[in-house]
Amino acid sequence: METQERRADRTLILSGRHPVLEALRSRARPIEEVLVEADARDRHADILALARQGGVRFSRAPRAALTALAGSSHHQGVVARVAPREYADLEDLLGVPGTRGEPALFLALDQVQDPGNVGNLLRTAEALGVHGVLVPRHQAAGLTPHVVRAAAGALEYLPVARVGNLGQALERLKEQGCWIIGAVAEGRDTQASRAPPALQAPQAPWMADLSGPLVLVLGSEGRGLRPLVARTCDVLVSIPLAGRVGSLNVAAAGAALLYEVRRQRQEGARRPPPFVDKKK
Repeated sequence: METQERRADRTLILSGRHPVLEALRSRARPIEEVLVEADARDRHADILALARQGGVRFSRAPRAALTALAGSSHHQGVVARVAPREYADLEDLLGVPGTRGEPALFLALDQVQDPGNVGNLLRTAEALGVHGVLVPRHQAAGLTPHVVRAAAGALEYLPVARVGNLGQALERLKEQGCWIIGAVAEGRDTQASRAPPALQAPQAPWMADLSGPLVLVLGSEGRGLRPLVARTCDVLVSIPLAGRVGSLNVAAAGAALLYEVRRQRQEGARRPPPFVDKKK
């Protein structure tokens, strides 16, 4: 039987107001059709107006039909058939910071497998100014319908590159002047503990200089950063916790760290880097 993910190679089903609205606003990919709930009256007038302006076919349908098409009842009365979101090339990502006149900020997900976590991280990344995201080709959640739905429209603006070897991709970003910042859980025996001795003592994020070009690397649920990926990092950071819960969910940790990057950049923080100058 053909899976929903394989069908998404030809047509992707977007469901929910935010994903469909952003697809219509951005016009980043072709939209085949927009359907709204027949009994919703004028609740989706803004979506229909955007579809009309963009020359996109639209119609009304019973809620049951929308649920069947979306594969879930959580569609808020809006469903669209769109072209699948294509992965970007790594070289495409490298050009984005220059177009914005900003120091590079990339997010790399080291085998994060939960689609909800990946989708939430993509949504946070777009909101906090990340220029692009890297995900491994294997043992990681890709741009499945679940991920697209959780991203709530962020994928209309945020490029995602799928790479065969994350370590090699990070080395390429180093060549372009990016510092590689690895995130680990506080006081936890993660795979990153097998990193070089200089990296085995993570810092609080506000003690690191996050104002320059960098890649934030988040590890997988449960296992953290893989040793080879950890050895690629220039520095490790960890969020100090004050409560009794042992660690943060990867999506929550990513949000906190990206916000710290945003805070430092907005305040013009210029601290001496806590790592050795690569040029020496």
